[in-house]
Amino acid sequence: MGTFHSDKGELHGITVVVQTTGARVYVGRCDTQTPDGIVLLDADHHDEGEAGKTNEQYLSFAAKYGVFKKHDHLVVPAAEITNVQRLGELA
Repeated sequence: MGTFHSDKGELHGITVVVQTTGARVYVGRCDTQTPDGIVLLDADHHDEGEAGKTNEQYLSFAAKYGVFKKHDHLVVPAAEITNVQRLGELA
């Protein structure tokens, strides 16, 4: 259950996985989800094959142990988003 900010979206305060049209996935705490995109706080990203890991391997590790943030605040444009789900659903 997230926090109760009706103007922020149902995922506000929840750590989510944002999959994109490219080879990049994002993991971060959802601040705001709008028709323009999603704002993530304390976020990390991973490109397929980075550090020798697939996105699936990266997400499996993130679901178990969390992520090291690379961005305090990050906006993923809606046009690039293919899926948004709770990180906890992957565990």
